Amino acid sequence: MWFGQTGQMASDKRAARLGVLAAVAVLLFGALGVRLWFLQTVEATDLQDSVEVERTKTVRLVPERGRIFDADGRILADNERILTVGIDWEVMRDKNDRSQLFKRLSGWIDTPVAEMERRYNANVYSPYLPMPVKEDIDEPTASALMERSEDFPGVQVELGWRRAYPYAPLASPVIGYLGLIPEEQADEYVRRGYVLSEQVGSDGIELSMEDTLHGKWGEKVVRVNAAGQILEEISRREAINGQDIQLSIDLDVQQYAEQILQTQLKLRRTFTAKNPIVTKEEKGGIKERIDPSSPPEVNYKAPAGSVIVTNQKNGQISAMATYPTFDHRWFNSGISGDKFAELFPGEDSEGFDPDKATLLNRAVQGQYNLGSSFKPFTAYAALHSGFMEPGSLYEDQGTYKMRSIDPAECRSGRVRCEFRNSNCGDSNLPCVYGSVNVQTALAVSSDTFFYRIGEELFLRRENLLRDEVKRWGFGQETGVDLPYEFDGRVPDDQLKRDLIASEALDPDTDVDRLLAGDNVQTAIGQGLLAASPLQVAQAYAALGNRGAINTPRVVRAIYKPGVPNGTPGYVDLSKAKLVQSFLKGGVSSQVPIDGDALQAIVSGLRQNITGPGVTLPDGGVRSTTAEELFEIGYPEQAIPIAGKTGTAQGSKSLPWNDSSAFAAFSLDDTRPYTVVAYLEKAGFGSQGAAPVVKCMYLALSGLIQTRPVELADPLDLDSTEVAADVPAADTKCLESSNFDPNPAD
Repeated sequence: MWFGQTGQMASDKRAARLGVLAAVAVLLFGALGVRLWFLQTVEATDLQDSVEVERTKTVRLVPERGRIFDADGRILADNERILTVGIDWEVMRDKNDRSQLFKRLSGWIDTPVAEMERRYNANVYSPYLPMPVKEDIDEPTASALMERSEDFPGVQVELGWRRAYPYAPLASPVIGYLGLIPEEQADEYVRRGYVLSEQVGSDGIELSMEDTLHGKWGEKVVRVNAAGQILEEISRREAINGQDIQLSIDLDVQQYAEQILQTQLKLRRTFTAKNPIVTKEEKGGIKERIDPSSPPEVNYKAPAGSVIVTNQKNGQISAMATYPTFDHRWFNSGISGDKFAELFPGEDSEGFDPDKATLLNRAVQGQYNLGSSFKPFTAYAALHSGFMEPGSLYEDQGTYKMRSIDPAECRSGRVRCEFRNSNCGDSNLPCVYGSVNVQTALAVSSDTFFYRIGEELFLRRENLLRDEVKRWGFGQETGVDLPYEFDGRVPDDQLKRDLIASEALDPDTDVDRLLAGDNVQTAIGQGLLAASPLQVAQAYAALGNRGAINTPRVVRAIYKPGVPNGTPGYVDLSKAKLVQSFLKGGVSSQVPIDGDALQAIVSGLRQNITGPGVTLPDGGVRSTTAEELFEIGYPEQAIPIAGKTGTAQGSKSLPWNDSSAFAAFSLDDTRPYTVVAYLEKAGFGSQGAAPVVKCMYLALSGLIQTRPVELADPLDLDSTEVAADVPAADTKCLESSNFDPNPAD
């Protein structure tokens, strides 16, 4: 009985436990049922959206970048269709999966695993696009990868574009090149709709016209499986290609400008400047060479320069040559970082020589004294301010003594009070020109005539000279459609303080305000004055067009995307659809100049070209600074011009550091070309820059046989040259009838 009661109790307990378990099961299944009901009804829509997000993917469609043409329709910047292998980011999140995928893919695309890992960790590629691991694969490889998609999950082959420059290196600094978005500008570009991994303009027109050239991204929505493989396309919005741009650059003129500039610089390196014997007052009046450590004659370095050809009626630029130059194909050639550093050393590189810097458009960014090429604008300041009349005479005695400084102060030697003309011939004596007016002073380049103007205008009003020459565009940006323009310097108190603060001037020796002596130096294009060759071209063009300051332009027109191709290397502009034309140019201001004043200046610049010179007080005859150059090899049918030489004094007043300038404008309205050349450390203006300008005008007149422009050979990736020099075919135009080693400037 006892045993029976015990068994009954055990059975009851088991039944109770089963009942509890059953109740729990009922509750669980009930909760699950309620949850299923809730998901299928209340949250059905949201869940469906979530599922759709996981099953769809948005792929951005890259626009084709707009092309760039020259004035005749030559294709200067084009696009090559390329196939790029990319990997979806989702399939690379797991390190082991990524490693295995990279190993399988490496041999197929001939890319090391380490390179793919580097790209994965670079943080420069967009998270919204597949990470590119190999650009420009061939069609068979692309087909093979797509046929084996199950072995390469997330791997895609996308159509893309690579920039091509068919005529490189011609006009490379003007056209520019592409590069990755700079880190400091990343946020700005993203706000404009860019993705971080795409290439954008980094210089030249590629940069300044980036928004026009780029176009707008499109997108497609696709359905994908868990491996990231595309199953179907759901929707598509096509990309809008960038607009095409035609430049005013004429590659025939551009090529000759580059060749004659290179040729003349190389030639100038064979000439020497004398290392003269001078009296060293700081050494007790002893006589020794100006640089005792150098030989009696020193070769000109002539490392760099620029040439500009512009239409003086509308500001359109036909040629803009700068040297040293570069081949912009290096920037998308896929060379290593070490190779790139070898070709384009930075300022922090050992032995870096700024004279040899290649990534610098000296025509726009050069910061130069102008020497006597600035004198026409000093003459204008004197005439327009009423200080003198066109026929006013001045007795040039070879030296000018400032009248605003106490003679005792002058005798102390603490300040410079006496200024002199350039030496005459081999003598160490300044030229004496006798009675000169504006016209003859410009023709023979009388320094003392302009020294006087500099001091007298300062005494009338400190900033009078500054205000008058700024009317011609000096000291301010021209507004050219190219990046990184130098705005120039016209001296005043603030500028001098800024230069002292930057230690460009010595704070221990320079007074932090403008002095009369500063103005005297400015009057002949020296001292604190600085301008770019483009500013000089703008100002001389205004002399040629009677005072209109045109905004210089490199862009001639913008066309709708897809201008059709014509003959090889060209587009068919007759079938282009115009969006905007800039041919008419734009006048930014008008210089107030009366006819008599303009005539006096133009006549002086014309006489500088044609002569005659002047009879000196001692009975000798002194030619004008450009007369002997243009009297041979410049026939009557050539474009008639007026112009001015300039020699800018170089560092430490060493003659071999002097730079050479020449600017001229046409007197024929049917051939309205202004041409400016500036050759660094190349000597006298009449011997360095002026021959280049003479050759350019002969070419523009059709009187020189130039080489035909041809498509470039493939880039030699083993080359150590940034761009190969190509000399001009004919150098006879550089000759002068009487080479004078010491001409006036």
